[in-house]
Amino acid sequence: MAEILIVDDAAFMRMMIKDILTKNGHQVTGEAENGAIAVDKYKELKPDLVIMDITMPEMDGIEAVKNIKSIDPSSKIIMCSAMGQQAMVIEAIQAGAKDFVVKPFQPERVIEAVNKALK
Repeated sequence: MAEILIVDDAAFMRMMIKDILTKNGHQVTGEAENGAIAVDKYKELKPDLVIMDITMPEMDGIEAVKNIKSIDPSSKIIMCSAMGQQAMVIEAIQAGAKDFVVKPFQPERVIEAVNKALK
């Protein structure tokens, strides 16, 4: 069972991801609504995995990935993106993200990405 931090500025998105994860035996240890909060929560909780939205106010997902990677180079992060954000997804992967899932979420794809990232 992995401890996971969910980062998305939309509360209903966090709820959807949380639902998918808990049904599949993972534990959501924290939630954040922007990248700045995500970085603080990462330091505090040291989760096994972060599921991070790309587009958020204050600090976007790419900046947050860079920050978390500088704190913990072995951190595991999966990005969430809407259709048409390929350029940002590539940037996030270059910054150190392991994988990405596209919204609207398909539960199987989310779990597949999570399991792959945790290996």
